[in-house]
Amino acid sequence: MKEILINSAFFGVFLCLGAFQLSLIIKKRLKFAIFNPLLISNLLVIGTLLVFDIPYESFENSAKHISFFLTPLTVCLAVPLYEQLNLLKNNLSAILAGLIGGVIGGLLCIYLLSLIFGLNHEFFVTLLPKSVTAPIAIGVSEKLGGVVTITVASVIITGIFGNMCGAWLLKIFRVKNSVAKGLALGAAGHAMGTARAIEMGSIEGAMASLALAITGLLTVIGASIFAMML
Repeated sequence: MKEILINSAFFGVFLCLGAFQLSLIIKKRLKFAIFNPLLISNLLVIGTLLVFDIPYESFENSAKHISFFLTPLTVCLAVPLYEQLNLLKNNLSAILAGLIGGVIGGLLCIYLLSLIFGLNHEFFVTLLPKSVTAPIAIGVSEKLGGVVTITVASVIITGIFGNMCGAWLLKIFRVKNSVAKGLALGAAGHAMGTARAIEMGSIEGAMASLALAITGLLTVIGASIFAMML
């Protein structure tokens, strides 16, 4: 059985799709935030690999076909943004101010926490790009001398928590403006936060898509500056 799974060219694809579909069913029936499909599907995939003792390299090789669709999927996020172009123009100053403030705030939090917990420069720069999408985060981490594997893990954890808790936190702080909701989810939770914003509405999805792109660009610049502070 193990050899069949390892040698299968599409085992990883079916495992990912099956785990996510099962996690959607669990979420629909139990209706608790902790049963987030992204979190549950990750746990199911990890559990399957451990139970059948399947090397991660074999899984990655058979699951790479899913990664092929990430780029066109990201480009498709421009569609809801185009549909809300007038809204973007009318709120351009506020949007840019919010995103710049969000990026600076996120980088500053990493800096302060690094000082509090006594992290060295390597781990400091490793965590700086945690709130941007993985391809950008990996590039920033490599350039600044961080540990890429930890960077990827921090990006995934940040995205899952953004997807799980983002809407809940917005309710606690009584954020009702659709533009603000989308910007917050996209800036803090990158692609996973954007997915949650799209579920909330077209305006939220469009603003989250915008935040995802601009936050990535600003983080590249900001992380390079903050890296010199520790």
